[in-house]
Amino acid sequence: MKAVVVGGGLGGLTAAVALRKVGWEVTVLERAPAFGEVGAGVGVMPNAMRALAELGLADDVRRIGTPRVAGGIRDTRGRALTHVDASQMEHVVAVHRADLHRVLRSALPEECLVTDTEVRSVEEVDADLVVAADGIRSRIRQELFPGSPQPVYAGTTAWRSVTTARFPRDLGIGQTLGPGSEFGVLPLGDGRVCWYAATVAPARHRSDHCSRSGDELGEVRRLVRDWHHPIGAVLDATPPDTVLRHDIHELATPLPTYVRGRVALLGDAAHAMTPYLGQGACTAMEDAVVLAAACARAHADVPGALAEYDRQRRPRTQAIAKASRMVGRVGHKLRNPVAVAVRDAAMRVVTSAPGVRGMTKFLDWTPPSLSLDR
Repeated sequence: MKAVVVGGGLGGLTAAVALRKVGWEVTVLERAPAFGEVGAGVGVMPNAMRALAELGLADDVRRIGTPRVAGGIRDTRGRALTHVDASQMEHVVAVHRADLHRVLRSALPEECLVTDTEVRSVEEVDADLVVAADGIRSRIRQELFPGSPQPVYAGTTAWRSVTTARFPRDLGIGQTLGPGSEFGVLPLGDGRVCWYAATVAPARHRSDHCSRSGDELGEVRRLVRDWHHPIGAVLDATPPDTVLRHDIHELATPLPTYVRGRVALLGDAAHAMTPYLGQGACTAMEDAVVLAAACARAHADVPGALAEYDRQRRPRTQAIAKASRMVGRVGHKLRNPVAVAVRDAAMRVVTSAPGVRGMTKFLDWTPPSLSLDR
């Protein structure tokens, strides 16, 4: 059986690795002239680490990443709102997106990776199965669901980058919530720190200074200028020309199905979500393993396999997308000082165990087996 994966991002490559593991012939078509990932870091959550373990890649990811257990949320003065320690939460492995992409790519033979190829229609693809992993602006989704709502602006603009300087290895994963804004740090294995900042803003908004100078790092400095250590030090260690800025979009209206004919939508093409639970890339990797397991069980029955994939993935991913949207509303999107004070007080008094259960609700996921002898 032959599969073609359209899109060579994290989700598409994971799908290719998973399908090959269950015996499919796979080709990955990437429209860019070379395979690679831009951006900063990603937290590979325990659910995604289990998916990678099923592919035999979890140890490789741990070797290049930083397993961190301790973490938490602070206010802008550095006072703890929540804390999660080693006894309460499974490891989150922080990696640079490019490094994670490299691990996935190394599990595939070079001949199955095809660059500089843009797929405009599924009719162009000769395969038993087409995996549409072509992102939030998926052309294949638009072709198959021409009347479905388009991605919408989520109300937030975000910056991200990685420091050049190394920071102490005991620096934990952290998130700071301010009125209408947030800042997060994700330490990488080599001591560098991936960071992100986000603030509520109109779509495509740029300050006059930023519009004239292009100084995105300066925009972040002004946003968090009075916030606690080490935020200032992290920004000081960031080359200005490495800062990326993107308005955040999502598929706010859930699709009625992730499959049509011989096509399966995967990752952002199916359920692009806000990043407030850190599950965008993680759920794409889940999708890949579930799809491969369904194809292995159904053998040549592609419609049956895709129906099973849709049955398993749509409820879970749409629930996560909804929860992520809600976290944003009660997190950095709060701007009223009274509402912010109430939220912060509530976060401080919530006992650790229920708080952790809430944070880990979606992490409790077990992948299906891809071993053909089981």
